[in-house]
Amino acid sequence: MDEKKYYQISSLVKGLKVLEAIVEEGRLTVTGVAKLLSLNRASAHRFITTLRDLGYVRRNPNGDYEATFRLLELGMIQADKFEIRRMAKPIMRDLAAEFDETVNLGILDHYQVVYLDKVESRELLRMDSGVGTTCPAHATALGKAMAAFLPEKDLADLVAGSSFEALTTNTLTSVEAFSKELVMVRQKGYAIDNEELALHLYCIAAPIFDLNGYPSYALSVSGPKSRIEGLTSLPLKLLEATGKLSSQLSFKGPNHH
Repeated sequence: MDEKKYYQISSLVKGLKVLEAIVEEGRLTVTGVAKLLSLNRASAHRFITTLRDLGYVRRNPNGDYEATFRLLELGMIQADKFEIRRMAKPIMRDLAAEFDETVNLGILDHYQVVYLDKVESRELLRMDSGVGTTCPAHATALGKAMAAFLPEKDLADLVAGSSFEALTTNTLTSVEAFSKELVMVRQKGYAIDNEELALHLYCIAAPIFDLNGYPSYALSVSGPKSRIEGLTSLPLKLLEATGKLSSQLSFKGPNHH
């Protein structure tokens, strides 16, 4: 017997699947949940009623269900545990003020980047990834900036878990192309997303190293390609910012920048 499956509580797994489905779809009826997850209607109703009683979903007047802000509250509680957010905020604000572009703080979660914090540009045309959003590491400057400096085993795990899905015509879609890109990132100290996540979006990111020299986080500055490419002083300023944050995290190893 699979030991992992043995210790799973199947009803909990199903309940979480129901919650995920409602969040991902936006709104769902009991019948919609049952159909989507191949449950009988009575079971779907019990799961939804339990989630409603716990405050995770609410029933709308038309009879469908949507997630409440309870999930966001829990997410923010978890996010606030990251001391890096408090440390990075003033530096992010300075970068955003200087270049008037969106500044993002990210962390790797397996083979995806999770956006921990952001300072938005005042421009109407800007990147719009909310806190908590995830994106595939292979298609983002944040992901490549961290991946380039990962220990060999961690990088191998990331590569093995990545789908290398083409999100645009510029996305790196092979291990070879990704590996070649990481060599350049190590040389320069920063990574570029050249319309790889979304067309017209350009992003520059650099890693933040912790006490052990691990690329725990990364900072990026992103916006329309037409604007970002013209910011010739941005890479240096970004490296200064991430260097400062690495120092605050007591990084004293060789200077990767």
